[in-house]
Amino acid sequence: MSTRVSRHPSQPGTAPTGDRCPFVHSASRSLRLLALCATLAACGEAHRAAAAPGVDDFGDTIQPGTRAAPARVASLNPATTELLFAIGAGHRLVARTSWDMWPDSARAVTDVGPGLRPNVEAVLAQHPDLVVLYASAENRVAAAQLRAAGVRVIAFRIDRLSDFARATLALGRAVGERERAALVVDTVQRTLARVRDATRALPKPTVFWHVWDSPIYTIGRGSYLDELLTIAGGTNVYGERADASPQVSLEDIVRRDPHIILAGADGARALAASPLWRGVRAVREGRVFVVDTNLVGRPSVRAGEAAVSIARLLHPGLAL
Repeated sequence: MSTRVSRHPSQPGTAPTGDRCPFVHSASRSLRLLALCATLAACGEAHRAAAAPGVDDFGDTIQPGTRAAPARVASLNPATTELLFAIGAGHRLVARTSWDMWPDSARAVTDVGPGLRPNVEAVLAQHPDLVVLYASAENRVAAAQLRAAGVRVIAFRIDRLSDFARATLALGRAVGERERAALVVDTVQRTLARVRDATRALPKPTVFWHVWDSPIYTIGRGSYLDELLTIAGGTNVYGERADASPQVSLEDIVRRDPHIILAGADGARALAASPLWRGVRAVREGRVFVVDTNLVGRPSVRAGEAAVSIARLLHPGLAL
């Protein structure tokens, strides 16, 4: 049988899964859904939590933005850029990182370079009154420099689904959009629950998620993609690995014999063209499925849509 790469019709290939950005267009359906949600009453725990005081991931108290909501926001974290647009604050953005790809309107915002060790001068040149950073150790210096310049700073590390809910509510508090933030969280959580319920009783195919090829990296149980795969009704063949992105060998992949391989568009093409990967039965039998890495790459406002897309790849014909 000739090797083929399978592509779900709703999942156009984009960037390779090997984009190992630390933050790793969308269907208009997501925006329509969020717009619809904005007309509904806030509900449940998300609404109550939105009113609670919070701290960011550097441990700093987040002051509410209801009286003087920031008018000029620099988002140096692609996940928070997506969230700001989702909660109705996208029009306030004056700076973003080179990794920000969604929504399409984000590309019109000034690109100030990387989100790790950002160019503080470039950020300050946009005259922000709030800067949202990725909460990593290397960004503490930038946070201190920005605060010394009189700019308010908050930082989030959004690496897991639980981080998404917490950060969205805190971000809503910071920009004075608490209720809309609560609605976004509720919408995403409901979609994830719907996917989880739809796949709970189905067989769980074993899956190898191809992240990088040389050397080979995949996903472990400490990753958002492992969470997504589990919700979508799959079993990660490296789910026992505690590290989020373990390095593995081709020989071990052959031994584990995954039923399905998920990969970005470039990765899938590389596997199909490689004589070495033909030792993996899923490659020989054409069970390499292309995922949209821009959609699934980070636990943000499109996490529910990402879970739906993966579930449909693993369980063809699944009604969602």
